[in-house]
Amino acid sequence: MQTRLARLYQKGDLRIETDTVPVPGPGEVLLKMAAAGICGSDLHYYQDGGFGPVRVREPIIPGHEASGTVSQPGEGVDLKAGVLVAINPSQPCGHCEYCAKGLPIHCLEMRFMGSAMRLPHEQGMFREWLVVPAKQCFEVGPATTAAEAACSEPLSVCLHAASRAGEIPGKRVLITGAGPIGALMVAVAAYHGATEIVVTDLADAALERAKAMGASRAINVSRDAAALAAFEAGKGYFDLVFECSAAAPAIRSAIAAIRPRGTIVQVGVTGEIPIPLNAIVGKELHIHGTQRFHEEFATAVALISSRKIDVRPIISHSLPLEEANAAFALAGDRTTACKVQLTF
Repeated sequence: MQTRLARLYQKGDLRIETDTVPVPGPGEVLLKMAAAGICGSDLHYYQDGGFGPVRVREPIIPGHEASGTVSQPGEGVDLKAGVLVAINPSQPCGHCEYCAKGLPIHCLEMRFMGSAMRLPHEQGMFREWLVVPAKQCFEVGPATTAAEAACSEPLSVCLHAASRAGEIPGKRVLITGAGPIGALMVAVAAYHGATEIVVTDLADAALERAKAMGASRAINVSRDAAALAAFEAGKGYFDLVFECSAAAPAIRSAIAAIRPRGTIVQVGVTGEIPIPLNAIVGKELHIHGTQRFHEEFATAVALISSRKIDVRPIISHSLPLEEANAAFALAGDRTTACKVQLTF
């Protein structure tokens, strides 16, 4: 069997090709892919050839947030043909030092689908047919669409970020950056009982989606920076910040607007940037990094299936695989797009 796929060779060089589909072995399933979202890292690979030290060094099939329908279960697999599943792209080894300590997110031999971090690169999900271990497939609810199911991975990222924040109920929360992750972070903060959620961004379209996801207030800092600066009075207002932009000005404004001993969870990823260390020390701030997810994936699938978290407002565009280059161009336009997905 042949499958169509999108393969990135270098910055801006994404080609639609065909390849052979393997037969699923014991414990594996053959999936007919349904929907796959373009993530920020995919966009960085396409636009810049990578981000930070992670570079595209050989051809790679991008894509790590997707859903598909079980076509052929392998031996020993309980999943039935025709079932729609969300696919967990994370494959920790299970036996290294960190896996043994219960920290599979930090697995020394992590294989994460669609990632250029390792060499050879881990091939991803932008393809029509895919064979994966059945343990990475999570059945979604009967009313859940393929587009919603494909949002399980980015929602998992936000659920893990929330786990790094400590107590959220009753907290005043600032979220900087209202892209797909920022918008989902709004929904997660609301789900966990935040009393006030203020979101900042430079694009009105992104801020409107953040409000649809549950934001109390949205501030366009490109034209109303004073509105955010007002929260700096009295050493800061917010108890908790989820920084989702990885933009230096946003990080500095977050540090200025958070109260002493508040918590900043750094969700956005970038290279090296200067930060006001004196303010971090002077306010005795807690700063936490957050990376990927593990057990949160199953939680994300359950929340999406029940629509306790409704991801539909972030899904802005769906294009067929053949139009992958147009989809990437669209995903880079934050004035109109949020979560752009490929369909198969």
